[in-house]
Amino acid sequence: MTGNRGLVIAAPASGSGKTVLTLGLLRHLTSMGRNVASAKAGPDYIDPAFHAAATGRSCLNLDSWAMRPDTLAQAARRLARDADVVICEGVMGLFDGAFVGKGEPCGSTADLSRATGWPVVLVIDAGAQAASAAAVLKGFATFQKGVEVVGVVFNRVGSERHGAILRDACARSVAEIPVLGCLPRAPGLELPERHLGLVQAVEHEDLEGFLDRAGAWVAEHLDVDALLALARPLALDGGAPDPPLPILGQRIAVATDQAFAFSYPLVIDGWRDAGAEIVPFSPLAGEGPDNEADAVYLPGGYPELHAGKLAAAKGFMDGLASAAARGARILGECGGYMVLGRGLIDAGGARHAMAGLLALETSFAKPKLHLGYRRAVTLSGGPLGETGTAFRGHEFHYAEVIEEGPGEPLFQAASAEARELGPAGLIDGNVAGSFIHLIDRE
Repeated sequence: MTGNRGLVIAAPASGSGKTVLTLGLLRHLTSMGRNVASAKAGPDYIDPAFHAAATGRSCLNLDSWAMRPDTLAQAARRLARDADVVICEGVMGLFDGAFVGKGEPCGSTADLSRATGWPVVLVIDAGAQAASAAAVLKGFATFQKGVEVVGVVFNRVGSERHGAILRDACARSVAEIPVLGCLPRAPGLELPERHLGLVQAVEHEDLEGFLDRAGAWVAEHLDVDALLALARPLALDGGAPDPPLPILGQRIAVATDQAFAFSYPLVIDGWRDAGAEIVPFSPLAGEGPDNEADAVYLPGGYPELHAGKLAAAKGFMDGLASAAARGARILGECGGYMVLGRGLIDAGGARHAMAGLLALETSFAKPKLHLGYRRAVTLSGGPLGETGTAFRGHEFHYAEVIEEGPGEPLFQAASAEARELGPAGLIDGNVAGSFIHLIDRE
C-alpha cells in the first residue's frame, strides 16, 4: 500500500457502532505493524483521545465548516504524509451537519469525504432489520452526488443466517458495494457515556484491554485487506495557513488533565510551530501556570466534576492570580471560562469558589444543553487580536449562566446559519473567555 491514502468510516446515524469499529481497526492495524494515522470529522475532543490510545499517535480533527480550506488541507496532508493510510471516523449520520446556505459546507461527514477525496465505508446497525438494510445502503449510496460509498460493514448481526440474508440482499440490489464484514454483538465492547459523550479515555478502567478486544473482534469478522484496498489518495492541496488561533504568548502555559482535556492538537501545534514554547501543567495536581509564562490557556473539559478539588487547589488559584497580575494573557474556553469566573455550582447544588478573574457565576444544578457551530467576532482588542477578528468554533455544554457581568463581552456570536446570538463571553484587560471552543480563524 502506498502512502497518501485514506478512508472515511461513516454511518446512517449516531449509535451505529462506528467508534468501536474504528478503534478496533486502528488497534488491529497498529498491532500488525501497519503505519496508520487517524482523524475525526467535526468538533469532537473525546473520540480523538481514544484514537490516540489505539495508535500511539495524535488524532487530528478535520472540519469542513469550521476550518479554512488551507487549514483543512494542511491537517489532512500532515496525516497522509506520515502514514500509509488514514482512517477518518465520521460524525453523527453521514449527511448530518449544520443547516447552512445552499452549496455551502455544513460540516457533515459527506462534506469532508468530498473535500478530501476519501471514500466512505458505511457502518449499518442491522440489529433490528435484515434485507431492509440493503435499502438503507442503496439510499445512502445514491443520496448525494460526489459522495462515494465503496463498502459496507453490518454491525450487531445476530447469527450466520442473519449475515447471509444481509449479504444476499446486497448482492441483489447493490452488488457494486462489497460487504466487508458482519460484526456480531460483542458484550464487553460498550463504551460508557456521560453528559458530553463518552467517558474520557484516560478514565477508562481497562482501556488497553478494551482496545485489544476490539482489535481482535475486527480482525476476526472484518475483511481488513479488502477494506484497505478501497482507500484513495488525498485530493486536497493548499498552502500553509497562519496558526488556527493567534499566538497568545511566547511561553504558553496550557492546563492539561482530566478537568482540562478539550484542546485541539492543531491549535497547540500551531502555536508551537510559530515559535511559542508550550508548558503543560495540571490544576488537579495543584500546579499553577509556569511563573515565566506570558500566556495561560485553560481549555474546556469537566471542571464541574472536579469543582471542589479545583477550588481547594491553592497552587493553581494563586498561580492564576499571579499570572493575571503580571499581565500574562489568559484565555479560557468553556470549562476554562467557568473556572475563570467567581463561582461554579455543581450538580448537587454546592457552590465552589473559582478564580474570580471574570464576573461569571455558572451552575449545573439545572443542566440545559447548548450545542452548535458558532461564528465569533471579537468586540475589542485582547488576547485574540484586534477588534473585529473573526473565528469559527462550536459550543457544547450544559452549564447555566447565573450571572455574566458586569464587564465587556468578548465576542459577537452567530450560528452557522448566520442567526445572531448576541454577545458571548467576557474580557477584562488581559483575561478573556467564553463558552465557545475556537477551531480556526476565519
